[in-house]
Amino acid sequence: MNISRRATIRNSIGLALSGVFAAHVSRVAATADDTAKLIAEFAGDASPAEGKIKLTAPEIAENGNTVPIAVSVESPMTDDDYVESVMVLAEGNPNPEVITFNFTPLSGIARASTRMRLAKTQNVVAVAKMSDGSVFTDTRNVKVTIGGCGG
Repeated sequence: MNISRRATIRNSIGLALSGVFAAHVSRVAATADDTAKLIAEFAGDASPAEGKIKLTAPEIAENGNTVPIAVSVESPMTDDDYVESVMVLAEGNPNPEVITFNFTPLSGIARASTRMRLAKTQNVVAVAKMSDGSVFTDTRNVKVTIGGCGG
């Protein structure tokens, strides 16, 4: 059997591309259980409570590739009482961990904003860990539309 150089190259490229696409397709969205596990690791022994933290996110995101979010936490930001860190999670993304913001008393205010990518309509969760070990959470459901037509 004679195989030409051109056929060998074509087959090699096809095999490489099929491996890339197979790896991409096999990525599965995280579940609420995955998110709960990450929150438990972040919180340690504390039970997350509502309040003190505010997550701001759009109710409808026309473009899931760039969704603006902001978090703010009520805290005096003194040496004895401050926000240590805030973790943001997206329950339906393949990797639910979006970002963790770290603060110190010198931060002066516990507020941060960024843009994130959302794979689909899902809950976005923000969790704040305080210097005294307490943990607070806030959740927003963000509807991601496809082409701005609803979803």
